[in-house]
Amino acid sequence: MAYRIAIVDDNKKDLEFVQNLLTRWSSDRQVSVQTALFPSAESFLFHYAEDKAWDILLLDIEMGAMDGVTMAKQVRRDNEAVQIVFVTGYSDYIAEGYEVAALHYLMKPVNGEKLFTVLDRALEKRKQEERCLNLELSGEMVRIPFYEIRYLDVRQNYVTVHGRNEYTVKRSLGEFEKELDDRFYRAGRSLIVNLKHIQRVTRTEVRLSDGTALPLPRGAYEPLNRAIIART
Repeated sequence: MAYRIAIVDDNKKDLEFVQNLLTRWSSDRQVSVQTALFPSAESFLFHYAEDKAWDILLLDIEMGAMDGVTMAKQVRRDNEAVQIVFVTGYSDYIAEGYEVAALHYLMKPVNGEKLFTVLDRALEKRKQEERCLNLELSGEMVRIPFYEIRYLDVRQNYVTVHGRNEYTVKRSLGEFEKELDDRFYRAGRSLIVNLKHIQRVTRTEVRLSDGTALPLPRGAYEPLNRAIIART
């Protein structure tokens, strides 16, 4: 499998410099990559409209009419798995990077070893995002990426998996709990929630980033907060 990496920068020399470092990294790590260069945020988004299958984005921030942060926000609307790394000469935008879950900021001129370390992290996180939940429904196998699953809840003897679509199967929540990884937290007998989708927690409910409000069982508030902190 070749990992797809886009480098977006309006400075041609910086584009080529980062590309050369990326070539060295892929050779050192024996990782197969497909690299594409884009001279502007607009040129990447034009391509992205037809092809969203990217694994890592290396983005400059100060670029022409559209900056890298604005571009990253558009990408994040429908792509939670891609790893975003800002490569920039400016530190003023670091706070905004939290809005797009940026993996890291690298300051120009880019240090090769620092870039290699960040790419190692990006690749590991990307591999984690590849994990899927397999459901057999009406004689066919459905694969749901873990990152798409917001929560699972129980109604009588049926569990519904809530992601981009909803799938209901006759299985126990305990079976699902064994298949999922540590980004998921079981809150009581009838709910498993993806910690990465949580926006706010009160003593009575969990509010997800899409606005969904889920009732929180008594006694679950503090353990859930500890689980969130442990994942940050």
